[in-house]
Order: sequence, then C-alpha cells, then structure tokens
Amino acid sequence: MILPDRAAPVLVADRFPDERVALLGMLRSLSPAEWSASTVCAGWSVKDVALHLLAGDLGKLARGRDGFAAPPGTVPLPSPTDFASLVKFLDALNARRVRELRWLSTPVLVDLLAATGPALHAYLAGLDPFEPGERVSWAGEAPAPNWLDVAREFTERWVHQQQIREAVGRTGPVEPHLLHPVLATFARALPRALRDADAVAGSAVLLHVTGPAGGQWYAVREQAAWVLHEHPPSPPAATVVLDQDTAWRRFTNGIDADAARERATLTGDAALADQVLQAVAIIG
Repeated sequence: MILPDRAAPVLVADRFPDERVALLGMLRSLSPAEWSASTVCAGWSVKDVALHLLAGDLGKLARGRDGFAAPPGTVPLPSPTDFASLVKFLDALNARRVRELRWLSTPVLVDLLAATGPALHAYLAGLDPFEPGERVSWAGEAPAPNWLDVAREFTERWVHQQQIREAVGRTGPVEPHLLHPVLATFARALPRALRDADAVAGSAVLLHVTGPAGGQWYAVREQAAWVLHEHPPSPPAATVVLDQDTAWRRFTNGIDADAARERATLTGDAALADQVLQAVAIIG
C-alpha cells in the first residue's frame, strides 16, 4: 500500500534545473577560504557538503535509474529496520562517502555537479509521479509515491545549498517557486510526528506557514492513522503558525523545538500543537 496522502501532490521535477543553476553559480564564485568554511553540518566544510550533494546524485542515478545494487562489502552497515538504526546507518554511510571523495579538486567537483544535475533531472522527470517509489522514512513506513520521493530529493538539494550559502554569507534562493514545494514536502512529516497523539477520529491539526512561500496543511486523524489533507472535515483542534524561515529550519533541525516555539503562535490543544513542533523531515 502506498503511503496515504490526501493533500495536493508536490510535483517538482521541473524545479531541479533552477536549483542546480543557482548552486553552480554560487560554487563557482567561492574563494579557497570559503570552500574550507565550516557549515552547520557538524564536522563538514562547504566542500564536504558539496561532495555530499555529488554523492547523492551519483547514488540516486546508480540505484534508481540504473537499478544497480552495491556489491557486498561496499556498504558499512547492514540495512536497518528501525528508525534509530536507520539514522545511525545513513550518518555513517554519508560520512564515509564524503571522506572517500575529498581527494577531488573543487573545479572537478563543480564540473561533476554540472554533469550529474541534468542526468538526475532527466531521470526524475521521466518517472510516473503516482507509481510507488522509495520509502520516505520521515513521512511513514509505507512506500511513498514517486512524487514524494522526488520532492524529498529536491528538499535535500535545496537545504544543503542553503547551508553552504549561510556558511559563506550568500543569500537565496528562497523564491516561492522553490521554497513553497520544500515546505509542502516537509508538511508530509506531520502525520508521523502525530502518530502517538491522543485524538479522536476526525480531529484536525493545522500548520499555517506565513510568508510568500507559505501555505496551510492539515493533519487529520483517520481511523488507522493521521493523514495529510488539503481541507479538514472539522475546525482544527490545534493550530501552529510559523514564518517560512522558522518552518524550514525547524523541519531540518536547524533550530530546536523550544526555539521554534518562541517564534510560533500556538492555539487550541497544547499537546497536539507541541507535537507539530517535533516534526522533522530529515534523517540524522
């Protein structure tokens, strides 16, 4: 069964070229000192984050487009079955991949990102958005439709570009056509965040993100689980209002729940509202 979702799908395959153009333009402008600058990713420099993006492109193309399974012994840990183990597994795998790519020069790294970007876009744009795709673990246990897997890939690249930009004092890209789909994708973390919340069937929780890229998303308690909806069947039992900058940072653990709470407006059921602030849309 595909992960249930009753809100509008986030179709972003056509946004990848714009994101990559912005990334490459910024990377080509960096000085050697800026390439070495520390980022919010613990222990990673700007170059390391860019290497992580390259590894992500290569992995998605090899695994998804080419159907290639890594030979035995090339993955450092066995495939985990629980979320905590998955976090540990992916953290170790990502760190290993970055270490193994550090010998690349920054011009070669940029050239490779310029080559993998169009290849990745062509692959993702050719997928049927509504066929089952890879599981998006922070959204739920069931397989996700391709559109959510593709949207997750887009958020990864957008967020890491923001982390690089902040490390070197560069702005952008926060235009609504790029940031809104990021926020709409992150909203898919709400049902999992609310999974243990005590609420009767039909209860709704509203996340309202303000700003040009913002929007409104409702998590509704159905008989078996919480499900994201475009419109609730009843007035929300709790509402959380965040500005768009706070929202994406909270969903990616850039700020903690306490910091987000200080910037948020919470109304209604306090316990349900607090669960919304626990939602994260990354692993690690």
